[in-house]
Amino acid sequence: MNDNYKDEISQKVARAYEQIAKTHCSSKSYSLGHIKLKTVELIHLIRKTFCPQLSHTRPVDGEELLLEGLNTLREMIMEIRPELGEEGAGQVVKEFLAELPSVALTLVTDVRAAYEGDPAAKSVEEIMIAYPAYEAISTYRLAHILYKLDVPLIPRIMTEYAHQKTGIDIHPGAAIGNYFFIDHGTGVVIGETCTIGHHVKIYQGVTLGAKSFELDENGNPIKGIKRHPDIGNHVVIYAGATVLGGNTVVGDNCVVGGNVWLVHSLKPGEKIYNNPDS
Repeated sequence: MNDNYKDEISQKVARAYEQIAKTHCSSKSYSLGHIKLKTVELIHLIRKTFCPQLSHTRPVDGEELLLEGLNTLREMIMEIRPELGEEGAGQVVKEFLAELPSVALTLVTDVRAAYEGDPAAKSVEEIMIAYPAYEAISTYRLAHILYKLDVPLIPRIMTEYAHQKTGIDIHPGAAIGNYFFIDHGTGVVIGETCTIGHHVKIYQGVTLGAKSFELDENGNPIKGIKRHPDIGNHVVIYAGATVLGGNTVVGDNCVVGGNVWLVHSLKPGEKIYNNPDS
C-alpha cells in the first residue's frame, strides 16, 4: 500500500465518518451494545436461580448467582439512569428483589399449566429446559417487574431477546395472570396494554393486538393509551386467532376458535369459531 493511497483513503474515511456521525441514532453516553449484553447476562443469572437445572455447571450457588445478577442490574441502572445515583439505583434493585419470590411462585403455576395442558409433556423438567413458552414467559415476568418500576430500555431488551429465541413476542407492559400456557408458541404477539387473567391457554400464531391508533395533531400514534384487549380467566384462544382493540373484552370461560378475527367483546362463556362455509 503506497503512501498516496493511505493519505487519500484516510481523508475519505474522515469525511465519510463525519457525515455518518450526524446520523447517529442515540446521543446517550453509555454503550447500547454493552447494555444489551449485560441484560442477556442478567436474564440467565436470574432464571438459573429459579431453576438451577438450567445451569451448565453443577453445583450452583443460587444466592451467589442472584447477588451477581442484582449487581449487574444495579450497574446498568446507574448507566441508563445516572440521575438516580447509587442510592436510587440500589432502591430499584431492592424493589426488584422483593418481587422475585412472587415471580418464582407464579412460574411454578405456569409450568403446571403447561404440564397439565399438554398431553405431550413428559415431565416438568422437559418444560423448563425445552419448551420455548417457558423461556418466553419467565423472561417476560422478570421484564414486567422492571417495566412497573419504570426502568427504561432493559425490560424491552429482555422480551425482545426472548422473542428472537422463541418466536414469542410478549411486551413487558402486558399484565398476565397465573397458570399461563402458550402451546407451541411460534408467532404469538401480546401487546403492551393487554391484560390476561388466570388459567389462560393460547396457541401458536395468536395476536392480541391493537385495532387502530389514536393520532396526535401531527398524525403520529399517541403513546400510553389503552390499545390492546382484555382476556378473562379460563379462556382458550386457538391457533391463528386475532383479537384486537383496547375496548375488546373476552369474558371468563370463553373459547376463541382458530383463525377467528375478533374486534368485539365476548360475554362470559361465549364461544366463537371461524366458519368459512356459513
